[in-house]
Formats: sequence, C-alpha cells, structure tokens
Amino acid sequence: MNNFPSKLVEDAVNELSKLPGIGKKTALRLALHLLKKDADASLSLGNAIINMRQNISFCKSCHNISDTDLCHICANSHRDKFTVCVIEDVRDMIAIENTNQFTGVYHILGGIISPMDGIGPDNLNIETLIRKVKNDEVKEIILALRTTIEGDTTNFYLYKKLKDFNAKLSVIARGIAIGDELEYTDEITLGRSILNRTPYETLMIG
Repeated sequence: MNNFPSKLVEDAVNELSKLPGIGKKTALRLALHLLKKDADASLSLGNAIINMRQNISFCKSCHNISDTDLCHICANSHRDKFTVCVIEDVRDMIAIENTNQFTGVYHILGGIISPMDGIGPDNLNIETLIRKVKNDEVKEIILALRTTIEGDTTNFYLYKKLKDFNAKLSVIARGIAIGDELEYTDEITLGRSILNRTPYETLMIG
C-alpha cells in the first residue's frame, strides 16, 4: 500500500499500524475516518493520548495504572488488604474485577519470567511483593498467572521466594484450560477459579 494521497496521511497510517491488531488497511480506514470528523474530535483524541502518556502514574503499592499515588482499589477501605492476588498485568486485573468474586487487592508483576524473551525475575515487580510479605502485611497470596510453562515457572519462582513466610500461598483452580490467558477467560469460569483456589503445595504434589 504505497499510493497514499498525502505524506501526512501516510505518516498517520504508519503510526496507527504500529498498534497491536491494526494492519495498514485498518489504519487507513481509521485515518480517513478521523479526517471526516470535526477537527475537534481528532484533537480530543490526540490530546487524550498525549495526556495519558505524559501524566499517567503507577500505584506505589500494587503497580496498577493510576491517576494518583494509590490506585482506586488499594485506596478502597472496604477491600481485604491481607489477601493479595498476583497477576501479570492490568488486563488480568480488569478480567478478575469483572467477575465480582474477589474482594482483596492485587500485585501486578508487569510480566512473567520468560528467558526466551529476555525477561527474568529482576525485570518484574517481585521485590516489592516480597517486602509486603516480610512486613506481615499479607495473610494469603493467590497466584493467578496464565497457565503456560512461563506462568508455571513464575509461580514456582514466587513459591520458592515466599514459602518460608507466614502468608498462605494459593493458586487459582485449573478450570482454565492450559495455555489460556486470564483476559480471554469467561467471567464465570474465572470467578470459580478464584473462589476454588487451592494451596500451591497441593498442585506440586499432584
């Protein structure tokens, strides 16, 4: 696709096509759609993206995306601060919240251990989780990572790091198929997996 009517359109298409799931044809449709709209609509979109990128914060407690030092979940006095659900990223938090089955708080790792991708424990938010447990701030840790080799590797690493502390270590029930990511799991299955969690040691014995 080289016959663009304008270099400005071409530049916009090239940038839009860098987004996940957006090919050149879809990017062109989006660019032309923005041209048809009032200039204010495009400016509003652009300003929202710029404002998000420049001013977004991360929760100092759980690493969730936030507008303030504490995200709306950690700042909620009705949440169970002693039960921490360990997840890969913000999309997993949204998926679990949609089940309305979890009343604790989260800890976002920012990824999972994946040597093939050059991601090791030092690249993840693991030390802050260990500090929480060391300070006796946590009674139960629920490991809710994707059911893949990388997810299981990360679970085992966290188990080795945390097993000698007082916090109970649980893993979500395997109602989720092997290889599934939490964000694509239906809410009923995910909710049951949270409620029917089992001690991590039981999974190791099995």
